[in-house]
Parts: sequence; structure tokens; C-alpha cells
Amino acid sequence: MLTTIITKVKRTFKTSERTAVGIVAGIMGLLTNLALFLAKLFIGTLSGSVSITADAMNNLSDTASSIITLAGFKVAGKPADKDHPYGHERFEYVSGFVISILVTYVGIRFLDSSFVKILDPSSVQLSSIVYIVLILSILTKIWQGLMYRKLGGAIQSNTLKATAQDSLNDVYTTIAVLFSAIIEWLTGWRIDGYVGFLIALYIIYTGVKMIKEFIDELMGVRAPDDEIGAIRAHLDKFPDIIGYHDLLIHSYGPNSVFASVHIEVNQDWSLAHAHEVIDTIEQEVKSNLEVDLVCHVDPYPLDDQNFKRVAPKLKQTLREIHPQLRLHDLRIDTHTVPEVIYFDLVVPEELRLKNEELQALITENYLKDNKAATMSITFDRTYLL
Repeated sequence: MLTTIITKVKRTFKTSERTAVGIVAGIMGLLTNLALFLAKLFIGTLSGSVSITADAMNNLSDTASSIITLAGFKVAGKPADKDHPYGHERFEYVSGFVISILVTYVGIRFLDSSFVKILDPSSVQLSSIVYIVLILSILTKIWQGLMYRKLGGAIQSNTLKATAQDSLNDVYTTIAVLFSAIIEWLTGWRIDGYVGFLIALYIIYTGVKMIKEFIDELMGVRAPDDEIGAIRAHLDKFPDIIGYHDLLIHSYGPNSVFASVHIEVNQDWSLAHAHEVIDTIEQEVKSNLEVDLVCHVDPYPLDDQNFKRVAPKLKQTLREIHPQLRLHDLRIDTHTVPEVIYFDLVVPEELRLKNEELQALITENYLKDNKAATMSITFDRTYLL
């Protein structure tokens, strides 16, 4: 059944199927985590082990996480409406953020209880049932982590991927608990509180890391390089355009991606022809990448004599300063004295000069061998292309 769902989702990323997979993952996680919590709570209480009880409470937080995952995918699957024209898919990030806070809270609580056990150690009552439950728990969590990872990869869900990592983290913590029990059985050393303390620190670390990742998703982060490259590849298929720049990508969820880009065309094109080319680009990107692309047209005066005079020399000036400096939207106003050269400048990240310093350097180098001019530069430091 699981393989069938994954295969189906890989063919299409429709919201309804994405929601169905998320709900399936939530239900399976809910059932397995609840069973692990009850089993570990029983043996933790029976044996008096704080590390096993801490591990049980970690599974309880995983149970709550599964419930939140269910609710998150259910809300995220709702269609766009009047108040949410971009859909509800970002709620998946909200549910992931809540899960992260819950994981961190559990870690803090058991950091305290483990510290108390270190100050006042007591013997752990061990039996074969303890080892059996812990070993079964490790195997269950390995299966659970692989299941979440497959489903998360199939629907490109960071929430499920984070849950997969959390499940695999639980494998390490339970191994640590099992190690603690074996050490006490063999040597009599009461290290249960110390192991519980380390587990609690690890849970806190995982929770804080997840919080940061979901805050980044909610705030908006740079699009993945493969997504940028895919859009670039489609734009490169149109040899009639001169170039493109100022790409921006906005993600409102895995299936709700919007982008904008400036397309450079010959200003001698008719408006109808420019619209036809731009419309074709937008449709191709939408049909192949499921990205709603909006293109802005930048007319280039390729046959203008002033453009031919200034452009090559200005580009050479920029190359001498830094090989990755790029200009676009070049315009020359010859009605003023001296003439004003307007352009946008794409600045590479490694060039640490401030805007004022860079403008002064460009102006100085250009004026060495060219007629007097004033530079009016708009600096691009945040666009993707």
C-alpha cells in the first residue's frame, strides 16, 4: 500500500494527493508512536529508569507531532479562497514549527528530571521485557524514519523530512538508553541519570534546529539552485530574446510557487510580437515546472548609436573592476550636459565594495578614456539572476 501511494504521488504533485499522503503518514506515525509511548512508559515505571521514561515522553511528543501533522496537511490541502489567494500550503510549515517547539519543550522538561536523578541516583530494576521493548522500539523507529523519508521525498515535504530525521534521532536515543541498561546490569554503575541528561540535550538540540528551519520557511528563503537552474534552462530556449535578469521566486508552499523575471528584447519589436514571445515563455514554465511566472519586458535600443557607443566601453570598464559585474537596462540621456548614463548593476556577493565606493570607481575608470558623463546606477544585490 505504501509503495503504491509513493508511485502515484511521484507521477503528479496535485494538492489532494499530497494531502492524502500526509494524512497516511500522520496516522501511521500516530499509531506507532502511541504504542511505543505506552510500552516504554510501562517498563520505565516498572524499572524506575528516568532515561527510559524520558524516551517514552519523547515518543509521546512524537504522538502529538503526528496529530499536528494530520491537522497540518488537512489545512494545507484546502484550496485558495478570498482571504488566502495563494492557498493554505504554508500551514504545513506552521504545523512543523509547532512540532519543533513541542520537541524542544519535552527536552527541557527531561533535562530537569535527569539532573534530579544524577543528584539522587537509584538502582534501575532490569528484566528481559526491558530489553525486548527497547530493541523492538529501535526497529520500529528505523522503519518509521525510512517511511517518513520516502513519503517526504515523494511529495517534497520538509515537514515529513524533519519528522523522518526526528524518528532516526530517536533510534540513537533509544540505543543510548539500552546501553545505559546494559552497563548497569554488567557493572552496577548507576549512569541512568547521565544518559537521560544527554538524551535531553540531544532532544533540545534537534528541536532548536527544527525551529530555525521552519522559521526560515515561514520568513522565506532563497529558492534551491536546481529550481533556479530549471527556470534559467527554459529561458535559454528562446534565442530571440537578448537576455534576462532580476529573477524573484516566491514560495507559498511546495505546489504554490510564483516568480517574476525581466526579459530583454529588441525595442524594434512590435508590442504584439513581444507579448506573444513573453506569453509563450510564461506558459512553458507553467506547464513544465508548475511555476506561475510573470515576465516584465525591457526594450533594448540595439540600433541606437549612443547605445552602441557607450555599452561596449562601459562593459569593458566593469570587467576590469570585476569579471562578474553585469549591467542591464542601459539608457543614455544626451539632452543634459554632461550626458547621464542610467543602468542597473548586478553585484556579485564576493565584491565587498559599498555602493558609493563602487559607483565612484566605475565613474573614475570610465571617464579616463571617454567623454564626460554622470553615472546613475541602481544596484542589484538581492536578485537571483
